[in-house]
Amino acid sequence: MANDTDVLIAGGGLVGSVLALALAAGGKSIVLIEAQSRAAFAASGFDGRSYALSPASRRLLDSLGVWADLTENDQVQPIREIKVSDGSPGKGASPCHIHFDRNDLDDGPLGFMVEDRHLRRTLLRRLESDDRVSVSPETRVTDHQVHPAGVEVELSDGRIFRATLLAGCDGRNSRIAEQSGIRRIGWDYTQSSLVCSVSHDRPHDGIAHQFFTPAGPLAILPLRGKRSSIVWTEAQDEAIRIQGLGDAGYLDCLRPVFGRFLGDIALAGDRFIYPLGLSIAERFVSDRVVLVGDSAHGIHPLAGQGLNISLKDVGALAEILQDAARRGEDIGTPFTLDRYQMARRFDASVFGAATDTINRLFSNPHPALRSLRRLGLATVNGMPDLKRQFVRVAAGYGWAVPRSMRDDPW
Repeated sequence: MANDTDVLIAGGGLVGSVLALALAAGGKSIVLIEAQSRAAFAASGFDGRSYALSPASRRLLDSLGVWADLTENDQVQPIREIKVSDGSPGKGASPCHIHFDRNDLDDGPLGFMVEDRHLRRTLLRRLESDDRVSVSPETRVTDHQVHPAGVEVELSDGRIFRATLLAGCDGRNSRIAEQSGIRRIGWDYTQSSLVCSVSHDRPHDGIAHQFFTPAGPLAILPLRGKRSSIVWTEAQDEAIRIQGLGDAGYLDCLRPVFGRFLGDIALAGDRFIYPLGLSIAERFVSDRVVLVGDSAHGIHPLAGQGLNISLKDVGALAEILQDAARRGEDIGTPFTLDRYQMARRFDASVFGAATDTINRLFSNPHPALRSLRRLGLATVNGMPDLKRQFVRVAAGYGWAVPRSMRDDPW
């Protein structure tokens, strides 16, 4: 019995959408299953969510034609500098800090900020114009059965598809992983991130700030115009309390942590809260099943690397499946999929361990440890070669980089 499609993707969010475009560019036929309605995915209103994309992620999106659409519509804010500092609420940043600028990277800006609404709508337009991709909104994968030559997937609307490979892009609570018997390892941080965007009186000059407080990190990331995206981590109970306040009360709590270096601030868009934890799937693959993005790994957001690591999954999987098909291999066999797991699980685990260590180190208010942290930041800031290595890893050029994301494609 012939398969209906090469790859069925469960989860049509940002990662699932980029994966669909990347696999279609390699000649695969794709069915993309998404629980949201088309109208929800195409909504044009600014809801406050934004993403920091690395130069390597930009290269992947550029190879798919997505980046040109974003830049032509003036929807990208370059990150020209990054300042990392320790401090306490109400006392401002420590004079001991790390300052990264474009001299630390030979590939232009250190990163790029893109609003969620712009990225979603651009991806949707690309998907709908690609005749190798069939998008099925307002549906879910309810079950799947693996057969020797494919996987049979049952949808919530009763339809059944046969595919060579099933890709789970359905988030940390992945139903695909659960159905495949893949467990997760990790722990809760008893922290939550408060996410919003603010407008401010003064220009940000394209500078991103990572400010560590005893409760957790605060990221202030530049958006187009006099606006910034905020990722503000607090102890879980305190974060829930703050999220439950009205806008005025919320800003009263944010202002002492944010400071006044950009003038007064006001909310721009909705507010969100996300409980934090470290979570890595024990396996990224199973019989004719592969996990991509948050379905495979979830890390602390302090380095802004969550989406970038997920896009490295996409680049690696697309490259591996294209090479396998070129050699006449079955793209759904363990022989093929194990190469993806070898390429991605170590990288994701290293980033998870690094963010876990940094969060624990900088969320400790002990005075002696704070002094050591500040000394460490100042020391690294005085070592240009080490700073450049840090920047290259954050830019996505560290190790196991897919061809479509390399600064040197050879």
